[in-house]
Amino acid sequence: MNSIDDAPALAPKTFRFSDVDEFRNAIRGLSFEFTPFVRKISAEQTILSLPGCDVNLTRAFPRVVDAQLVENCTAIGFTMDDLNVPVRFNGSVRARPVVVIGSGGAAYTTIEEVQRHIASVVFRPEVTDRGWPHAVSSFKIFETTAAGLNRLRGVVREVLAVASEPVDAAGLPSKAVAMKESLLGAVDEAFESVVPARWILRPNDERNFRIFQDIRALLSDDLSHPIYSEEIARKLNLSVRTMHDVVRRYRGMSLHRYLRLRRLWLVRRRLLAGADSVKAVALAYGFWHLSDFSRSYRDQFGETPSHTLELGRRR
Repeated sequence: MNSIDDAPALAPKTFRFSDVDEFRNAIRGLSFEFTPFVRKISAEQTILSLPGCDVNLTRAFPRVVDAQLVENCTAIGFTMDDLNVPVRFNGSVRARPVVVIGSGGAAYTTIEEVQRHIASVVFRPEVTDRGWPHAVSSFKIFETTAAGLNRLRGVVREVLAVASEPVDAAGLPSKAVAMKESLLGAVDEAFESVVPARWILRPNDERNFRIFQDIRALLSDDLSHPIYSEEIARKLNLSVRTMHDVVRRYRGMSLHRYLRLRRLWLVRRRLLAGADSVKAVALAYGFWHLSDFSRSYRDQFGETPSHTLELGRRR
């Protein structure tokens, strides 16, 4: 018979990352793309798997995120810190106690300008019988009371802390199910505490979010040749003004800056794959002013393009 010290545990797992691609590949349950705002990342992710749900606690880094949830699940997201720096969520910026929700297939975009601690609870299968808001095509955000949000945060902290404690094998399933029930109850309380607020109409606007998704999909294609505003507007049957407004709303930056950042990351990916030359890759992605390209690359990644190419070839 095992002693109590040898008893099984639910055992949350913690992973630490300093490499962008390793972090990207570790994300579960989401189609996940991001562009860091920093040269080097330092991230940490703790994952606890319970029957029917996963609890995720992430120490993130400044970045742009675009994500889409996998099918047949419901995800609840919220911050675990009280920084007075808001996250731009689906085009809206508010430093308020909020909780976001999405069901299978729902998408969202965020801009996190500083390091944040973010929690998510993903329930499988999709939760449909507790009166939570319906959010299928895009994640929805709701302002809640500080008490409701703190209750949810507190349950997540308690679950992660207690999960590692040893328990008799016979009691393990009951403990896990009880934890899930506590999480469900905390989410119930957060949504019961929702504060009526007009500002949530903007980030929950599905029409404009679909326009942004169409623009992003076009810009996610191969950017190995310059794409100009008029061309994008024509392809999507939009006015140039509408397109610029939507990009600035959801990206918090100009279309020109966003395209430049994306091209820099595409160049880096190509160099790490072992390209023929820095010049050939830079020109392929529209950087015709090579000295300006090298300076921008060094400012973004903290190393020269030639150094990145050397790393790629060694790999």
